[in-house]
Amino acid sequence: MAKRVKSNLKAILEARDMSVRELSRLTGLPFESLRRLYTDETKQYQRDTIGRICEVLNIELSDLLILVDDDEPEKEGEI
Repeated sequence: MAKRVKSNLKAILEARDMSVRELSRLTGLPFESLRRLYTDETKQYQRDTIGRICEVLNIELSDLLILVDDDEPEKEGEI
């Protein structure tokens, strides 16, 4: 079964009661880049972006990006 990388940013921010805008302010990264990670719509992961998010949130790369089965629905509610 094939795997794909999935962003776990939404769960991390929700657990911290933090908005994407707040993360943008803290990291200095563009809101739109972070929004795409939050909604798991990112097609390519920029090393500097991922590194800055991990640094500011004090998390490991494996907390932010996880492997899931490719046949899992990409968004809630999809079949």
